[in-house]
Amino acid sequence: MTDIRTAHTSDLTGKELTAIRALMDDAFEGDFSDDDWDHTVGGMHALVREGGELIGHGSLVQRRLLHGGRALRAGYVEAVAVRADRRRQGVASAVMEALERVLRDGAYEVGALGAADEAVPLYEGRGWQRWRGPSSVVSPQGLRRTEEEDGCIYVLPLGAALDLDGALACDWRPGDVW
Repeated sequence: MTDIRTAHTSDLTGKELTAIRALMDDAFEGDFSDDDWDHTVGGMHALVREGGELIGHGSLVQRRLLHGGRALRAGYVEAVAVRADRRRQGVASAVMEALERVLRDGAYEVGALGAADEAVPLYEGRGWQRWRGPSSVVSPQGLRRTEEEDGCIYVLPLGAALDLDGALACDWRPGDVW
């Protein structure tokens, strides 16, 4: 039996956090850094368990995105992963459905995420839209272009007026900024 739970980081046990980190390390084949982990915590999590074992995860953290002269309150999706033997069975869709319910509760003006190529069909199939305009980060040195992220950022409009061809900037953080 599959169980889906949403919870804030503060409501997760140490055992649950350890299981999430282990899933991330396995799913990303060792390419999940301490900065990536830091980006994962501090918000809401969607956990999918089967027989008590964690088989899927995603988190939603608040960030600020600058667009059209406004600072938008964004729900930013992080650390979506499914255990290797359970991929392509709807687990990632269940994770996203749970996170999208949180996104749509009225606390956010836009949903956003940085998509790996293999995840694009999942996000597009759920109505997420590719950001076509230039991306940047508001860094300690000022606004800096992030050309390497252009075409990889997806948004879920939730009420804010968006021009998908316009400029979009994220707030600064260590590690991968998007």
